[in-house]
Amino acid sequence: WGLLMEPTYSNLRRHIYTTVAEYNCFRQIVVNCIMATDICDKDLIKARNKRWDLAFSSELPFGSDGNEDRQISYRKATVVIEHLIQLSDVSHTMQHWHMYRRWNERLFEEGYKAFIEGRAEKDPSENWYEGELGFYDFYIIPLAKKIKQCAVFGVSSDEYLAYALANREEWEERGKEVVKDMLDKVHITYHAGNNGRVKDPEILANPTSGNSLLSHA
Repeated sequence: WGLLMEPTYSNLRRHIYTTVAEYNCFRQIVVNCIMATDICDKDLIKARNKRWDLAFSSELPFGSDGNEDRQISYRKATVVIEHLIQLSDVSHTMQHWHMYRRWNERLFEEGYKAFIEGRAEKDPSENWYEGELGFYDFYIIPLAKKIKQCAVFGVSSDEYLAYALANREEWEERGKEVVKDMLDKVHITYHAGNNGRVKDPEILANPTSGNSLLSHA
């Protein structure tokens, strides 16, 4: 937000809003979008689901006026934007299996690096397989169904849901093997010396022992 407020982007800001009311509205949209990426806060999730149900599960009352129609349209637009931001945050899960694997592996490596550096408490490999299944069942697939329901992407929405279901099925079948493969890779990356060999704690503790070990080879 601070970057957008810099003088360099004054012309861009004039195209986004021209009044205080428009500025406040735009800022609220930005805040909502950022908060929408928080998928761990149960209260926020509950509030978003409530807004979705209110916008898409209720019918327009008979005899409603234009102002009420406008409010319903704004409400729908708000929740659609929130879910589009969520979709963009996890879009790899609704693309081809190889794309999903590529970004899932990078996330796994990031988590493992945090673990060995002491920035995370748990080894991600311990529950990565089960975690991905739960992620698909309770977040990805329901999100894909909502994107399809609001029809913002037209026929492409069917494709997102189909990929999500297919990736979930393939992960259930191959996920344990995939986790083992990813774990082997990060072990080589983060537990190897400059020559690519796995570090030996005994040799590191006593560097001079290397000569005697080689003499017995």
